[in-house]
Amino acid sequence: MNWIITRNNKPVNINSIPLVEIEKLRPDIIKKSGEGMRPVSFFSFKKSKEIILYIIMADDENSHLLISSSPMKGKSSYESITREVSSFWNFENEFHEETGIIPEGHPWLRGVRYPHNRHNPEKMIEDFPFFTMAGDEIHEVAVGPIHAGIIEPGHFRFMCQGETVHHLEIQLGYQHRGIESLFINNRLKYPVHLAESIAGDSVIAHSSAYVQAIESLCRTNISRRAQSIRAVALELERIAIHIGDLAAISNDVAYLLGNSVFGANRTLIVNTLLAICGSRYGRGLIRSGGVVFDISPGMSEEMAAALKKVKRVISDMCEKMFETPTVLSRLEFTGTVDTKTAGDMGMVGIAARASGLQRDVRSDFPSGIYRYFPVHKITMDSGDVFARTYLRYVEIKQSIDYILELLENMQNTKSLMTPLNKPARSSFTVSMTEGWRGEIVHTSITDASGNIARYKIKDPSFNNWFGLAQSVRGNGVSDFPLCNKSFDLSYAGHDL
Repeated sequence: MNWIITRNNKPVNINSIPLVEIEKLRPDIIKKSGEGMRPVSFFSFKKSKEIILYIIMADDENSHLLISSSPMKGKSSYESITREVSSFWNFENEFHEETGIIPEGHPWLRGVRYPHNRHNPEKMIEDFPFFTMAGDEIHEVAVGPIHAGIIEPGHFRFMCQGETVHHLEIQLGYQHRGIESLFINNRLKYPVHLAESIAGDSVIAHSSAYVQAIESLCRTNISRRAQSIRAVALELERIAIHIGDLAAISNDVAYLLGNSVFGANRTLIVNTLLAICGSRYGRGLIRSGGVVFDISPGMSEEMAAALKKVKRVISDMCEKMFETPTVLSRLEFTGTVDTKTAGDMGMVGIAARASGLQRDVRSDFPSGIYRYFPVHKITMDSGDVFARTYLRYVEIKQSIDYILELLENMQNTKSLMTPLNKPARSSFTVSMTEGWRGEIVHTSITDASGNIARYKIKDPSFNNWFGLAQSVRGNGVSDFPLCNKSFDLSYAGHDL
């Protein structure tokens, strides 16, 4: 048996995870990938002088997570999985960067983050192996890593023929915060604050993944009301960012009416979060064991009224926007990523659903209140900027309806916080949350004393940055801002 099967937020004893030589496990990984399973995490765990590779694959159809491991001590290389299953490409890059173990035959081996603790400190970001093209009419356009305004650092290099982009190279790894290592061995008094800061636009999503991982390790079940409030906050975060993206895309196609209307209504949503917990971004609301702030009946009525107003205004504005020929001429057939390409790259979240991939953690791996109030997946198949924009509009309406349903059916409880049990020793848990950008995965391993010995984070941006690069091919340079906004990926969430 090469795998142990578990579910989202269901811990297993680490000693029960099969330890299989990579030469034997590799063909099974390829086989399972051919059966529709996909990688959700692939990382090293260094214990003393030993290196263990952990592989987590998702069986979306059955809500199963398959976990296996391989001993890598003394190995300098192994046969690359990416050669057969391209969605492993960045996972293997990261594993190589951390350990120095070479995936032989990998088609594009390069640095991912250039962290301070990388295996080979001589590999510098200045020596990044950029893809190059030659020809009399070929020229390069370089943007960043320093950008105007408050954009985080990242370098974009376009290989163009005239105005047409043949290839976009995206180089990240300029931020070295060492977030994963800070979770280890209780180094922080309040680690949830760190979880809230992984990606500033996904406070609720990342903090939810973190606290669910801790509650899973502690085998602690929180109240239904606390679960509902968490979901309300997560959907509010989704609505707020989606509306903000609609505003930004409207601005990029010079549809200024949409930009103004969407921007004003985003304020109503973030102010709703402010009313709940005192932070427009949801900081301070979610803690291990439950939530700190309640939603009173009066507040519930005010929230419902505000959400219904936003839904009405956004619907009216989107109907006008998506009927405007000048808008459609910029959105349709721009930045297309077809279903096969999206699947090959392992894309997740709204970008994947816009390309026809039915992937949504809320439906495939439901946890918390989503087990009792299911979310139906919505997909499109054109894979262009229009699909990624229109799907945001559809998800805004879906999330508003979902929150209204939760507010009507919220159970009473004496306490919003449940005391935690002690963390299980030698335990392994996977916590998945569907943030507004897509699938967030937090994996935690405890040692024999119950302390966190390894904490692994995967933001959806890790999967999707190369999708953005693919979307630009064959488009004009001036289409890049639209493609970029339609993905709206995170630098911080990638760099960690």
